[in-house]
Amino acid sequence: MRFNEIFTVTCNENESAAKSGNISPVFTLHITKQPQTMDAWSIILLLIPIFLSVIIAFLLFPSKKPPLPPGPPSIPILGSLLWLRHSISLFNIEILLRKLRSELGPIITLRFGSQPAIFIVDRSLAHKALVELGASFSSRPPPSSFSRFHNSRILNISSSPYGDQWRLLRRNLTSEILHPVKIKLFAPGRRWVLDLLLNDLQTRSEQSPERAVVAMKSFQLAMFALLVLMCFGEKLDEKAIREIETAQRELLLYTSKYMRVFAFVPKLFSRFMFQGRLRTVARLRQRQTDLFLPLISARRENQKQAREQRFVYSYVDSLLDLSLAEEAGSQLTDDEIIPLCSEFLIAGTDTTAAALQWIMAEITARTAVQAKLLEELKGINEEEIKEEYLQKLPYLKAVVLEGLRRHPPAHLVLPHSVIKDVEFEGYLIPKNASVNFTAADMGWDEKLWEEPMEFKPERFMAGGDGEGVDITGNREIKMMPFGVGRRICPGLGLAMLHLEYFVANLVREFEWAAVDGEEIDFSEKSEFTVVMLNPLRARINLRRKVY
Repeated sequence: MRFNEIFTVTCNENESAAKSGNISPVFTLHITKQPQTMDAWSIILLLIPIFLSVIIAFLLFPSKKPPLPPGPPSIPILGSLLWLRHSISLFNIEILLRKLRSELGPIITLRFGSQPAIFIVDRSLAHKALVELGASFSSRPPPSSFSRFHNSRILNISSSPYGDQWRLLRRNLTSEILHPVKIKLFAPGRRWVLDLLLNDLQTRSEQSPERAVVAMKSFQLAMFALLVLMCFGEKLDEKAIREIETAQRELLLYTSKYMRVFAFVPKLFSRFMFQGRLRTVARLRQRQTDLFLPLISARRENQKQAREQRFVYSYVDSLLDLSLAEEAGSQLTDDEIIPLCSEFLIAGTDTTAAALQWIMAEITARTAVQAKLLEELKGINEEEIKEEYLQKLPYLKAVVLEGLRRHPPAHLVLPHSVIKDVEFEGYLIPKNASVNFTAADMGWDEKLWEEPMEFKPERFMAGGDGEGVDITGNREIKMMPFGVGRRICPGLGLAMLHLEYFVANLVREFEWAAVDGEEIDFSEKSEFTVVMLNPLRARINLRRKVY
């Protein structure tokens, strides 16, 4: 029954009562002349008492909780009114946060749909939250309606809430694969991948009249080859590596681009909305499963038969040996191992390949930096820059650190969350709210860095403003390309090793120069990581061997 039909019946009853003398005729005349269809003014008149009641209740019974951090106006479901005028993209959010900081302060609330997102844009406050109060800020926000519906049993480390399962999975990764002793075991694999990378670049260069290469393609191939080896314990051929790379990238890019809408969709409607997108994700995941399962099954069979000597203990081996404590010693299933493998590949390939491209682009564009780095490398009088020599190359480390400071792969670290309401700097940080930190801006702080938007490796040498910087952020946050605190990237040491090792050998092997008539474009775009809008295209020439 429609509201105006109920209203009409009421009017008739009131009119009858008026004729019997129980109600004023004047009142009856007013009521019976209401139109059948309610107009906007009628709705407003009905809502006024509700709003007044809310205001009176707020005044009479004020909340004892502190307020949320300040933010722009918002409306239910749609979220902050800013999104009516600006698209929700990484770079728009960064620009808005810089503007809002000057107006509202260093802690800001934005609303995406009905959920508040807290942004902390000050490095000292970030240190307080992530280090001093690390236990409180170490969880992750609950999954979106899409994730709750489709990922009911998907395990991973990066998005797991703070707790026993997260500790177990992270401890397995750091102790079995990312421990310095275990990392050394993969040194032959890194040498194999270096040969692949150098040969691929040389082949591409020889096929180009300008001896030009789009370097990112080679970087991605190399990083995937290495991480597939570490994950599955197998040296796959280029075709198999490319298949895994393509499947991973298509799934990652599709979900990051098209599934964000589910942050705005209530769980009740997630089963019915955007069915085409859900089917596409299911198809992409099945393709991933078809590629991963044979590799997982092969490692399981090797464990059972113990016939084949494994190259090295792989990540999959550690997962096959792992038991979830809360499930009475049960082993992980294939459906649980696959997303952990996917996470391992994503975390170790895209971020490192993106950082490697940015660093090599800066080296290519700055001949003085390349010349100074080459001079240092010549001090290692051997054909290859081996891993054990890296600690003797301070300028190489400075170049890598400056690349990570100026071009962090992620401008915002993965969202944090609190497991219960927390008062922070006089504001309420609600349970399960997304808490975000502006990693890029903290590395570009003019109060800390001279000319922060310039690429100057010397700032990390003796006497520079980055000398002795603590990249973990435990002492002080000056830059945070790997995050900070209990959720810091567990692969920090591996990433630094890979970047230093490959940058050193790429510069030692080839002379890098811009293609004639072209300038290197340092514009950015956001994919899973922040990458070059126009990938690095460089002219490379083999250097004359003088050692």
